[in-house]
Amino acid sequence: MTDNLHTTPAPEGVALPGSPGDRKVGRAKPRPWSDLGSTQVVYLALLATIVVGWILVAIDGGNLLTLETVVGVQQRSAALGIVAVGQTLAILAGSLDLSVAYLISLSSLVAAEIMEAGSVPGAITAVIAVSALVGLVNGVVITKLKVHAFIATLGVALIIKGVVDHLYDGPAGRVPESFQHLGYDRVGPVPVSALLWAAVAVAAWFLLSRTRYGYRVYAVGGDPDVARLSGVRTDRVVIVTHILCSLCAGIAGLLLASRLGAGAPTVGTDGGYDLESIAAVVLGGTALAGGRGGVAGTVGGVLLLAVLDSVFNQLEVNSFFKDVVRGVVIVAAVAVYARRAGRKRL
Repeated sequence: MTDNLHTTPAPEGVALPGSPGDRKVGRAKPRPWSDLGSTQVVYLALLATIVVGWILVAIDGGNLLTLETVVGVQQRSAALGIVAVGQTLAILAGSLDLSVAYLISLSSLVAAEIMEAGSVPGAITAVIAVSALVGLVNGVVITKLKVHAFIATLGVALIIKGVVDHLYDGPAGRVPESFQHLGYDRVGPVPVSALLWAAVAVAAWFLLSRTRYGYRVYAVGGDPDVARLSGVRTDRVVIVTHILCSLCAGIAGLLLASRLGAGAPTVGTDGGYDLESIAAVVLGGTALAGGRGGVAGTVGGVLLLAVLDSVFNQLEVNSFFKDVVRGVVIVAAVAVYARRAGRKRL
């Protein structure tokens, strides 16, 4: 059997021969809005949020579009963006990962303690190894033990939580100043952390759109049975995807350790990086069922959440109202995508 799938769902923005995007002949009444891709929709929503936020902040006597605010948005969104890129890979393959928040905390602690001993390269290597191991365990439990991804990754998350709670009562280790440049330095107006996020996003985009692995991810997420019958080793794809997702969480842990100057046992959970990353992926138009979406939309979803936070902070909105608005935005986005997807099938 061949690995070259002609029925594989294409990455967003790539039309396969015979796909619905190619069959536009005979439409009596074109619908420009419904023809927009989810990536275009999320960036239009981002633009609208910036405009409305700028007006509201201006009425309140502030200025949303200052250099300081723009840099702050980039810095705050970098860690979440890196995690969300990894979460995108997992969700596209029809899975998800709830262990990323605790893995971020564990990675920050491992990195800080080894760096305190005097080895930055050793710390980075150790974080990569730990993250890859966690991803491997997630993937194996899901594929070989046939445990649902929600339960499998939640179980791994609780195991990591137990280890961290047993070994650490508070911040530990020390990050040298040389490594803290990662979290605070800028290249012109662009933070180094934002450049790191961009590099991770571009690498993931390349994997999904320019490699055989990427097309297999879409195939497995679209229909694992069809993918398996077409010769795709679905278990291997899911395992590799979870390893990559965990590596992204490890990179985020390194970034947060560089900002804090130490490791923290709650830095991942306090940031809510598990559910926040899934929310950003969904806002970006990636289907939770898998097989449809992409990294570009996720980047837009992360930026949308970051801009909302910036507007709320400048308006001094209380945290309860912030959560309500964010929840409404996420539900509305999913409803819009579902409605548009239903129209396209007609």
